[in-house]
Formats: sequence, C-alpha cells, structure tokens
Amino acid sequence: MAARLNLYTIPPHRAFADALAQGLIRRFGGDPLRLARGIVLVPTNRAKKAITDAFVRASGGGLLLPRLVAVGDPELDEAAGPFLDPADDEDPVPPAVDPLQRRLILARLVQAGQPGIDAAEAVRLAGELARTLDQLLVEEIDPRRMRDVAVGELSEHWQRSLDLFEIVLSKWPQQLERICRIDLAERRNRLLGRVAARWRSDPPDRFVCAAGITTSAPAIARLLRVVAGLPGGIVVFPAVDLAMGEGEWAMLGPFEADPATGRRKRSLETHPQFHLKLLIDRMGIQRGEIEPWRVATELDAPPARSKAIASAMMPAELTKGWSELPAAERRLAEVRALEVATPAEEAQAIALALREALETEERTAALVTPDRALAKRVAALCARWGLAIDDSAGTALASLPPGTLLLALAEAGAQAFAPLALLALLKHPLVAAGEDRLAWLEGARALDLALRGPRPAMGLAGIEAHLADEEGHDVHVRRRALGWWREIAPSLAPLEALYAGGAAPLTGLLAQLRETATALCGEGLWARSDGRAAAALLDDLEREAAHGPALVEPESLTAMLRTLMDEIAVRPPQGGHPRLAIYGLIEARLQTADLLVLGGLNEGVWPGLPAPDPWLAPRIRSELGLPGLERRIGLSAHDLAMGLGAREVLLTRAKRDAGAPTIASRFWLRLEALAEHDGKQGMRRAEHLLAWARAIDDPGKHEPAARPEPSPPAAIRPRVIPVTDVDRLKADPYAFYAKRMLRLRQLDPVDADPSAAWRGTAVHDVLEKWAKLDDCAPDKLEPRVLDMLASAHPMMRALWQPRLIEAVRWIVREIAARPERRVLAVEREGSIDFAGVTLKGKFDRIDAMGDGTLGIIDYKTGQPPSTKAVRAGYSLQLGLLGLIAERGGFSGISGRASCFEYWSLARKGGEFGYIQSPVDVGGKYGKMLPDEFVPVAAENFMETARAYLTGDAPFTAKLHPEYAPYADYDQLMRRDEWYGRERR
Repeated sequence: MAARLNLYTIPPHRAFADALAQGLIRRFGGDPLRLARGIVLVPTNRAKKAITDAFVRASGGGLLLPRLVAVGDPELDEAAGPFLDPADDEDPVPPAVDPLQRRLILARLVQAGQPGIDAAEAVRLAGELARTLDQLLVEEIDPRRMRDVAVGELSEHWQRSLDLFEIVLSKWPQQLERICRIDLAERRNRLLGRVAARWRSDPPDRFVCAAGITTSAPAIARLLRVVAGLPGGIVVFPAVDLAMGEGEWAMLGPFEADPATGRRKRSLETHPQFHLKLLIDRMGIQRGEIEPWRVATELDAPPARSKAIASAMMPAELTKGWSELPAAERRLAEVRALEVATPAEEAQAIALALREALETEERTAALVTPDRALAKRVAALCARWGLAIDDSAGTALASLPPGTLLLALAEAGAQAFAPLALLALLKHPLVAAGEDRLAWLEGARALDLALRGPRPAMGLAGIEAHLADEEGHDVHVRRRALGWWREIAPSLAPLEALYAGGAAPLTGLLAQLRETATALCGEGLWARSDGRAAAALLDDLEREAAHGPALVEPESLTAMLRTLMDEIAVRPPQGGHPRLAIYGLIEARLQTADLLVLGGLNEGVWPGLPAPDPWLAPRIRSELGLPGLERRIGLSAHDLAMGLGAREVLLTRAKRDAGAPTIASRFWLRLEALAEHDGKQGMRRAEHLLAWARAIDDPGKHEPAARPEPSPPAAIRPRVIPVTDVDRLKADPYAFYAKRMLRLRQLDPVDADPSAAWRGTAVHDVLEKWAKLDDCAPDKLEPRVLDMLASAHPMMRALWQPRLIEAVRWIVREIAARPERRVLAVEREGSIDFAGVTLKGKFDRIDAMGDGTLGIIDYKTGQPPSTKAVRAGYSLQLGLLGLIAERGGFSGISGRASCFEYWSLARKGGEFGYIQSPVDVGGKYGKMLPDEFVPVAAENFMETARAYLTGDAPFTAKLHPEYAPYADYDQLMRRDEWYGRERR
C-alpha cells in the first residue's frame, strides 16, 4: 500500500468530466492497453455516459476506454458484473429481494399491524417504510437501536408510527429468511466491503479511479479510503472547497454528542459542502491531504467563478462579511439572471436562449431544472423550430398514454362507469387506435351528447336505461348513441362484475384490467417504451401479488397503480438534438455545456421542500444518526454550485406559478445579495430574452372586436317565435340570432349538478303526468315525485327530496282550497298568426275561473319575474299565453284571460311554495291591471316583431344587458372585448 493518499478535487469552474478524462489520458494514455485495463468508479449511470463522452472528446479519435462502474446503481452486481461479484466466489453474497416483492410484503405487514387501511394506502406507506429502511441499511444503523434511543415524550401520532415501525421491522428479517434473500442495500454494502477487503490485501495491478462520488455512506467511504491508498489508486472529488477557512469548515459539523446532556449540536446539512465533509470524515482523512486536479479544459469558466460560488454559499453567520469581500471573490462574469412574470414567459425565454445557442457552430446548451412542468414546456416550445430535446429525467409512467389508460380504466370501474370517468376512458387516444378510430370517435361523441346533464343511474345498465329513455328533448341523440353503446358495453361487463364482487386477490384484478385494456386498445397498447414499462409493471405485480395483501378492494386499485406508476420514470429513446439537452438535478451531475440554464429557482422547487418521513420523527432520526430531512437542500445547493461553474450560465425564475406568487429561491437571493449590479463584475440581467419572449407571439396591435350587430335580410329571418324567446329577442337580439338563425345551443356539462332548468323540466313533467294521467288526484302527486327522484343521484335526492315533497304538498293544498276554479288543461301547445309571424307557446296550466274567464298558471322552481321587469316590457310570457288563448290558439280553450299567476315552489316566509301575480286588480305596488296585461303584451310583441322579424333592425348584442342575464353566447359575441367600451 502506498504511504501517500492520492486525493484530488476538481473545482466548480472546471468541466469535471472533461478535466477527469484529459487527466487520466495524460497519466495512463501513453500505453493504450494500460488505460483500457483501468477501472473508473462513478456515482451513476448518467455519469458513466458523461465521462464516456468526455473521453471521446479528449481522444480526438479511437480509444479503448477503461471499465466504468456506477457504484450508486442499486443493481450493483449487474452494473459491475464479475468485477464485484465473481462467479467463483467460495462464499457468494445471497441475492437481493426484488424491490416490488419487498414492497408488497411490507404492505401486508403494515396492513396487519394497522387494520382498517386499504391496500393502496398500505402500499404507499410500505414505499416510505422501504426508503427509511434503506437509509438505516446504507448508514449501517441497526434498527433495534430505536429501542435504546431516549427521545422523551412523543405525540400520539409519532408513537403509533414508531410502534408499527418496530413491529414491521421485527418481522421483516423472518420474511427475508423465508424467501432466502437479503435487502438490496445490504447486498451492495457487502459487495463493496468485499471489494475493499480484496483490494486492501491484494492491490490490483491496474489503476483504479473513483471520480465524482459524493455519497457519504460508510461502505462507500471505506471503499474510497482503500482506493486512495492503492499504488494506482486515485480519488477525485467534485468541488471540495480547499480555500474555505478551518473555522468555517468546522462549523458544518457533524458534532459529537454533549457528554452531559447527550444532545448534538445541529449540523449545517443545508450547506453544499456538508455531505463532502461527512464523506471525508468517514474516510478518515483530512481536507489538507486533497490536492487540486491540475487539468484545464476548453469548457472551463474563469477561476474567479469558484471563489464567487464559495462566497455565495457561506454559512448564514458569515454572510455579514460579504460587503468586505474583494471583488475577485464575488465576480460572476458570464452569469446572467432572468426574472419573469409567469412560468410561460420563463419557458419561452429559456427556449429562445437554447435556440440562440445553436446559431454558433458547435456551441452546446442545456437546461437543468427539477421542475418537470417547466422542462416539458421548454421542449414543446422548441418544437416550433423543429428541435427535439431529450429530457433525461424522463416522464412518470402515470402521465404517459399507457399509464393514463390503465388509470382511466380502473377509475371507470371504481366509479361504476360514471359519465366523466367513462368518457375519459372511451376517448383515450389509445382506445380503438387505427383504422376504426374515426368510427369509434363518432360513437363516443354521440354518447357524450347523450350523457350531458345530471348523472344517470350507476353501472352499465343505468347508462343503457338512460339511453333507452324515449322522453326528453334529446331522444334522437340517445337513439344514435344506444346502438353504439350496445356494441361496446359487453367489453366492459367483465370489469363491472369484478368491481361489483367486492375485495378480491390482486392477481385477478390486474388480469381483468389487462384483458379489458387489450380488448379496447389491442396489442398496440403495449408497444413502445412506455407501453413496455406498463406491461412490465403489471407483469411484476401479478408475479409478486401473492406476497402482498391477501385481498384488495377494487376501488383502491386506481390509487395503488398511481402510486407505483408515479415512481417509474420512462426515458425517451435517444434521438434529440445533439447539441441541446434537458436534465434533472441527478442527471445533470458531472454534465456541462457552453451555456447552462438553471431554471425554476423558486423556493419549493429549487430547493424542493423536504419530503416528510411518516415513520420516524425528526428527533428520532437525529438520535439514530440518519440524514436530516433538510440534507436534500444541501444536495440541491451542491448541484447549483456545480451548475454555476459552467462557462456561461443563465439563472431563471418566475414571479408566480399557476396558483399564487412565488418566493425566490434562497440560492437566488444569496447570489443577488452577493453580486454587484454595476459594471462587468455584477450578475447581469438577460432582459433581451424577456423582450424576445414577449415579442415572439406579439401581434403588434390589438384590435378588440366591435359590438356585433348582424343584420340579415328580412326574408330569411325567423317567422316563428316561442313566447319564451321574446325577452331574449328584446334584451339581447344577438343571442336570439345565434340560437334561432345560427342554430347554436350551449351543451350541458357532463355529470352536471341539476341546473334550475333541469329541475324545472323534471317538475313540469311530474305535474303534467299527474294532471293528465291521475286527473289531479291529491294522493297521486307525491308518489310520482318519488318515482322521478328514484333514478336521480343519491346526493341530489337527499338534498332535493324534502324540499320538493313540501312544495308539491303545497300545490295539492292550494288547488283544494280553490273549489271555484277548475283545471281546464295542462302542458298544451298552441300558436296564432300575429304581427306577421307565428307566435307559439306552451302553458303549464289553464284554469276555468268562477266568473267564466281564464286563469293562466306558470309553475316556477325559482323566483318569479319582478314587477320592475314587467313594467319595462319584459317577462310578459303569461300575457302572450293569454293572447294565444283569447284568439283560439289552444285547441278546446276559449275566453278572456283575467288571472295570471306564478306558482313558485321556492321558499318564502319559512315555507315552500307561494303564489305571485304580475297584475293586481287595484294596481298596487305598481302592477298593471288584469285587463291591461294582454293588450300591453300584444303591443310590446308587435313592436319587437316588426323591428326584428319582419323588419331589418340589426341583432345588436346585449342591447339591454340589465334584462339579459343569460350568458350562453357571451363568448361567441366576444363580449369582454367590447362591453363597456361601445359607443352609446
């Protein structure tokens, strides 16, 4: 073993991978075989690729590469092959338990220890439990130590979690012994320990270089210590700050426990150097033994950059000295900042920066961000120039088409094929993909139209009953959808039967889900990388399901699949632009580019919020020696420090996100406070990118639409108008034009809450059947209401039934209290020719009054029109119905109309139901006299018809907005562009 340790560090301002490759070639490249026989230990597979690319750039031609081994890869044996786990080992390390198998076993143990939670929650908690267990194993902490940790009184929540954690961990070794496996982290520790022991006793006859590794795990630290002492060993750290003062270095921690109290001083785990200091301490070396790796590359930034980065990341107690720092220690030349208003502007500016980089030949650029939404936006915006960019962080399977299809299928079954869930499934782009897609979509759209409005009864049968209902205004739409529905419903029936059967083994649920998905989508569902990932997940789940909870509620399957799919990142096949890249924080380590954009620098994004540990309280983690939850902030700070070392850097953030204003990242604030903003030494602003981002889609001049006033020839204007449209024609002629001439109507939402119009239609239907079929028998109205509500959604029935029952009882009482009146007819249509057009209408009820005149009755589920509206010439429908009746427009009814009443089912004075009339025999409250009502309505209608139906008056939008509360056509008329600006 060599007496001197070979320890080096590459500062942030140098391109790590290129400096490493060039240095190794200089040392060992004289003999190509010597370089090829060497071993380079790197942290991740992504780092392997970065260093491989750096070797290619440094070689300038052909080169035999050394063996690169990712020691941070969980599947260490597969990555390293016989190098770490030789086949002829006399005492082989037992195989590791499959991660999914372990998770399902832990889920079963969690469910047994905490009865009442469903399988989905058990799987989620098992994932958190597995992560905590891995941390214990990586840190080589015996879980049994928890029994000896004195943490004082814990809250009830933490005590329950701790008790369950101990129960599960006490049973977990028995489960491992039963299946003859060990934990993956334990296996990696053993493999690394064996390599360290073998190299210590028998040093390899080749060089071994450990580069870029920052993991402070004890097994890694011991291996690096051995490598550093080998004759041909080299350890190269990334960005260890050799210039930091000893006092500042000691402030980072970790600290020994106080002998008197047993308490430990809190370490500065949020500092970017903390995990490096911890690694160095565990290696048993001193920072002074580390030397600079003296290799420069063409991709390096100025050396002053490293000093500025170190100054920006000082502990908070020392930042008061920033003002006294010399300019050389806070110089941020070629580092620009861009602060924009919204994430959309941020993405557009970044896309423009990447596009600008391509204008220089061979210039490279990359975006580094933990914000996957920002990454997707940038990739989408670059597509406008035909640029495809690979996002190395990948996309969660739950967000990709095969994943969303499986989730939609499970959700549709869980919701008993409620309209929204059903249509989301049937319209999925993978369903019926291919030649039959167009015909499938025609059927799905017909079903969409038929399911508009309140939710039908549950299940496939409920949907068929709804489509087969021959009553209502959309009968033809339902008929069109019914035939298609009967063709596809059998493919969904097995899934419905499975969900109706209650808790079942997970294997059966997954098998049926897979078969139904294949029936709907064909084998194309499982094609491509995302489809193969989905198929692999289902296959693994079915294979390992026997180890998990015995029974799974079908309703929890969606949540379980989503939890597992969110943890599977599917990376696109390589094929993007060779000079552009998008990286996540982990993928960006050891990467470099001519321009590096560090995006999403907001608190909660970079750094992200520490993920809580649902099993161990922070105090317990501290006493056990586990990493604090805030250590991720320190790792994020180190990632930022490495990124700041690029030759040219652009920092970006948005002042708000989709929901609220944002807070600038603590790193952003530190850099702003450190940098001087005057002169070349300050952190410059990339305002030109913001100007470009705002200009690229700027039309130059905004010309709001004028108030629409279409004026078609009188010859093509409608000659038939219902009384319910007269107010619309007078108050908002454009809305009448859109409805009657353009034949446009607003669709009800799918699975909508019952609207006032829907409730009114349902009540009118009940009252019509009661009058026509039951002859207004007092004891028959309430049963008809209950029949109507029987098919309604349970929530609507619970809320509406008590009110409606009270209201219809009031109707029965009111009719019985007026024996002098007799119901002549209900719900009858009629029409007359008047003012050159046909006026038609349908009354709710007409009574024969005691004096031989007619009473026009209109039922309302809401409030009747106000007297003010009637006096202004609106809400005259009752008068127009009276006009039709007096002129013989209703078959079998004649006479003079003298009574006009609204029978409202709304609440007034604490009771449901009251009568209100727009007229009064004494003219009280400004109301018209009964004898004036019909003539006034006729005169108003005549003026309106002559102007708009037989005349050429323009259909002006919102002519009288105070009497045009409906907004169905506001978007069509582009109301917000001109309303309030129009000339009066």
